[in-house]
Amino acid sequence: MRTGSMRVADISVSAIRKNVRRVSDLTGGGNVIVVVKACGYGHDAAIAASAAMAGGATMIATADLEEALQLRERGIDAPLLCWLHGPRVDFVPAIEQSIDIGVAHLRQLEALAGAARATGRPATLQFKIDTGLSRNGAAREEWDELFRRGAELEREGLVHVRGIFSHLANAGEEADLAQGAKFDEAVALLRAAGCEPAMIHLAASAATFTRPELYYNTVRVGVAAFGLSPFVEKNSAQLGLTPAMTLRSEVVALRGVPAGTGVSYGFNHVCEVATTLALVPVGYADGMPRALNGSGAWVTIADERCPIVGRIGMDQFIVDVGPIAGRIDLGAPVVLFGDPERGYPSIDNWARLMRTINYEILVGIGPRVLRRAVDETAVAEAESATGETAAGEVAAGEVAVGETAAGVATASGVTGGDAAIGAGPTGEVGA
Repeated sequence: MRTGSMRVADISVSAIRKNVRRVSDLTGGGNVIVVVKACGYGHDAAIAASAAMAGGATMIATADLEEALQLRERGIDAPLLCWLHGPRVDFVPAIEQSIDIGVAHLRQLEALAGAARATGRPATLQFKIDTGLSRNGAAREEWDELFRRGAELEREGLVHVRGIFSHLANAGEEADLAQGAKFDEAVALLRAAGCEPAMIHLAASAATFTRPELYYNTVRVGVAAFGLSPFVEKNSAQLGLTPAMTLRSEVVALRGVPAGTGVSYGFNHVCEVATTLALVPVGYADGMPRALNGSGAWVTIADERCPIVGRIGMDQFIVDVGPIAGRIDLGAPVVLFGDPERGYPSIDNWARLMRTINYEILVGIGPRVLRRAVDETAVAEAESATGETAAGEVAAGEVAVGETAAGVATASGVTGGDAAIGAGPTGEVGA
């Protein structure tokens, strides 16, 4: 347990629940697999997995087996799937922990069958096939032999074939539908080999909102579960999603300086007039990209925009707060990004300025940032029941990366004096 952290990512479990329900409603109540790879897209995988299951997810997925095993160690007992494996992977722990294995080629299938023999327990698998992304997955020329052998091993009781899946390239409607046609062929071949997959999934976040003909009986979403849009042209609110992460910090130093003062490394900013500078202890080690230097990024404090000035350091950045210097003090809250519907700048501001995608910003949030589960719904219910405003931020239930998820903090949100970081005019950028 850590206290007094200067860098906190509040993770709204109620937002994750809501987003998963939104996906389920949109897709007609079929299976929803929620992907929590890369530390739950930076949100903390265990917090994300727990919230997703509470929102109605059918299964949780990770990229590699180590991530899935970490979820088991942290008490997540939901159905799990992982699909990216090296040639030396040991599948025995996966079988012992009841984790589905995505199988992309015959060598993996035989290794999984060998692990099943060693444990005396059948392995559960889902075939991962390539339909055009040219990445992980069995190529067309491998399908017949792979499916034939999978059916044979299933008859022997060594494996259970639960599903089949692929991944879209998101290269446009024509390309998506062409991949869908290839996927249909693969499903038909698997059934002809003698397997009946219970989970058939091709659509990820983007196709979930654009390609209902590709839902099959399961969709597999990542960034959408965390409330962010996978599109450049549509924002979260337009998709009915709520961003789950609010990245917070605080002012730790205030300094009055005369005109002509250079700021941070290289003096690439020099104060034109006497002003006050505020120091915020978040830097590129924490996921605030150094590429934002000189980009026009700004913070708002007490409803006023104040520019970030000077180079962003490893641990800190500087804000010119001259016009409002008399209205703030040490400890003034800073919100780097959050839900724009609550008045916070969107993470997409950073992505647009850096010419990247919101995914990259999320997964870059560093390990010094304390991840803390927050349930605004619980706060609202408590306030409704008591008629009183809930206290600010409750320390109980804080979860740091690598610690055991031990509950959910309730927090009433940020007051009007909080600071929020933005960049350029309001706008949205997706994947």
